[in-house]
Amino acid sequence: MTATTPIADLKERVCREIDQHADSLVALAEDIFRHPELGYKETRTAGQVAARFRALEIPFETDLALTGVKGMLTGGAPGPTVAVLGELDSLIVADHPAADRTTGAVHACGHNAQIATMVGTTTGLLKSGVLSELSGRVACMAVPAEEYVEVGFRLGLRKAGKIEFLGGKPELLRVGALDDVDMAMMVHTSSNRADGLTGISDSSNGCVVKQITFLGHAAHAGGAPHRGINALNAATLALQAIHANRETFRDQDMIRVHPIITRGGDIVNAVPAEVRMETYVRGRTLKAITDANRKVDRALQAGALGVGAKVRIETLPGYLPLCNDPELTSLYKDNAVALVGADEVREVETRGGSTDMGDLTQIMPGIHPYAAGATGTGHGNNYYIKDYENAVLLPAKVMAMTVIDLLADDARQARELLSEYKPRLSRSEYMEFQRGLAKTVEFDGATF
Repeated sequence: MTATTPIADLKERVCREIDQHADSLVALAEDIFRHPELGYKETRTAGQVAARFRALEIPFETDLALTGVKGMLTGGAPGPTVAVLGELDSLIVADHPAADRTTGAVHACGHNAQIATMVGTTTGLLKSGVLSELSGRVACMAVPAEEYVEVGFRLGLRKAGKIEFLGGKPELLRVGALDDVDMAMMVHTSSNRADGLTGISDSSNGCVVKQITFLGHAAHAGGAPHRGINALNAATLALQAIHANRETFRDQDMIRVHPIITRGGDIVNAVPAEVRMETYVRGRTLKAITDANRKVDRALQAGALGVGAKVRIETLPGYLPLCNDPELTSLYKDNAVALVGADEVREVETRGGSTDMGDLTQIMPGIHPYAAGATGTGHGNNYYIKDYENAVLLPAKVMAMTVIDLLADDARQARELLSEYKPRLSRSEYMEFQRGLAKTVEFDGATF
């Protein structure tokens, strides 16, 4: 179908409609902020999304990858499907003033704004009446469990057969909830004013996740320490060995390894017999992650070898590097410039963090821009969204405008983009790769 209305007029209508719902969208973001939920537990937040979709009278599914919600907008003619995503979950920053007193959960990364943005995009496209002049569909999705926290809880879900992957988007891919999606976009709130009112990077890091257990032998710490094997000393040596490898990490690979000790022993007068650690191994490319991961495993084994302890290293698939599609990026940037001017739309440096949006961008065209509106440090105890105009309304408009670009004129731009796109991994290759990352290695340092 060819649009009978100029694209500029369609965009003006959708932006006007989003503005008319501004108070309701901000109220949704604020309500979600007051009720943070952790990954795969976001039942109330998912219910808020379902209620909005129900009020809009659009078809939707619930309980996807446990808590995901997927609504569908249909254009006036067949065409590709564009997904607009928002993330349901919060993270744990227990000392944040707004943190839940029981769970430590708080929206210190802006996912509450993401959900409101996704609902705003959905509302604008539907209520403005532009869908009849578009070819294709828009999958409006609230997705679970982007923050890779509470690993033990998620491993329990996996053991119970409720999930396979610990991250929400990989799990949505596994269960087929994204089989009908051709490309995807979402926006993340930023507190970095250097990003402008909206910014977009080429990529961000991927990661693997490691759980490590050092096993020694308990003995009286004062009376007979020579009879023990100190697992904490093994862990300390391993940490130092990891640090000694840092000079081998190339700057351009953006390797980040940041272990924590989650159990350092049981009582102070016993030689620690069991010590547990967790870490991510992050990097800009799969090759760089694989290389750094090998060095980390070697360092962990060296710690065990140094004192004759045992170590069990469980490696879990994390997230793949983000690769923003250049054509989608160009469309998004042009629409942002139209709203806020070129000075406020910036190309930003590659991010060192990780997101499971990276997994989607390995198999389909996708983008993950940033929108201003927050203050403080991301994942910190002073992070708040202060400007909902920039954090919710602006990205909702830009994403809706980008959808119009893609699906207007018989979805010409979307079809051209898809015809030229070469995925880095097919969906089956992606599943095989992720499953291949999972392994457990046991090493006995006493045998050397």
